[in-house]
Amino acid sequence: MKTLDQINFKNKKALVRVDFNVPLNDKFEVTDNTRIVAAKPSIDKIVADGGIAILMSHLGRPKGKEAKFSLKHIVPEVEKVLGRKIKFASDSIGQDVEKAVEALKPGDILLLENLRFYPEEKKGDVDFAKSLAKLADYYVNDAFGTAHRAHASTAVIADFFDKEHKAFGKLLEKEVKSIQKALGEGNRPITAIIGGAKVSSKIGVIENLIDKVDNLIIVGGMAYTFLKALGNKIGDSIVEDDKIDLAKKILEKIRAKGVRLILPVDLVVADKFSNDANTKVVSIGQIPDHWQGLDIGPETIKMIDAVIQDSKTIIWNGPAGVFEFEKFAHGTESIGLSIGKASVKGAYSLVGGGDSVAAVKKLGLTDKISYISTGGGALLEMLEGKDLPGIKALM
Repeated sequence: MKTLDQINFKNKKALVRVDFNVPLNDKFEVTDNTRIVAAKPSIDKIVADGGIAILMSHLGRPKGKEAKFSLKHIVPEVEKVLGRKIKFASDSIGQDVEKAVEALKPGDILLLENLRFYPEEKKGDVDFAKSLAKLADYYVNDAFGTAHRAHASTAVIADFFDKEHKAFGKLLEKEVKSIQKALGEGNRPITAIIGGAKVSSKIGVIENLIDKVDNLIIVGGMAYTFLKALGNKIGDSIVEDDKIDLAKKILEKIRAKGVRLILPVDLVVADKFSNDANTKVVSIGQIPDHWQGLDIGPETIKMIDAVIQDSKTIIWNGPAGVFEFEKFAHGTESIGLSIGKASVKGAYSLVGGGDSVAAVKKLGLTDKISYISTGGGALLEMLEGKDLPGIKALM
């Protein structure tokens, strides 16, 4: 793994794949600059060396060159975060871009236009990657959020640089090491909390974690498929009936490995999928007809907290209930608070996934969690034990 600290960028150009796919409001203002802040250490290192940083990213899912997806909208926020002026290129490849690059001086930063204005980016087109590669002396990947995609700028481009001229950015390095620390070197007991709506989206994650953890906590919508597989009545709760047999096989594997499985023992149920629904707490198997489970109950929260407090390493991905409804966010928030408390006591905690990270931020726990991942799909694929194209290409 070649890292930025092993390179002196003085008078050199570095093409940096960042993940500036940030949310914008209707005035095209950045509403969450987390990903820009995360890229700052790598950019700072390059320019501090007296190098030139050429930044490339995607934004949204444009169909062709759509003005609303232009990266020019984020220039003010990037300048604010970096604390310096940056230049913007109205294209990502071509003669005009090459001229703009030639005019750059040591310490300059250039942001290229949205890579996905070209369909060749997602297709992993070799010629497109080559056109990007010719802009710089070094290639740096600092976009963990897209490292699971074999796109032109995340994987294919690395073929145009030898091992001495391509490197992990500081964020990508930190992500990989943090996940390895949790999965491969974590102090025991290791506890994984996996939530979210569907078993099907996290089968690989669960199966890989069975070999690595001591405790596996399954919450969220996916828990109902396991609860039904165990013979529980689940009312109108979300379930994947075509995955019941698979859930039974996973339960057998968990038992065979001696992993402690924690499923909800009580639930907050509602008479409709709405924040203004009528609710009550029931034990598992006691959900009334036409009612559905939308959060974990108080006994489950206590049980999960006890397991977390006894853990030395904690991995959390996915909500415990319908987090977007305030009425059913309590379970998710309780898990966040439990992990924060355990972390303060010395446990190593890794949190990733939109709702999990949102809960941590909402509760003001950011500085208590050991590491908050910037990746969604990329994190899940690493938890599955998969090789990510964007990481493999740097090796």
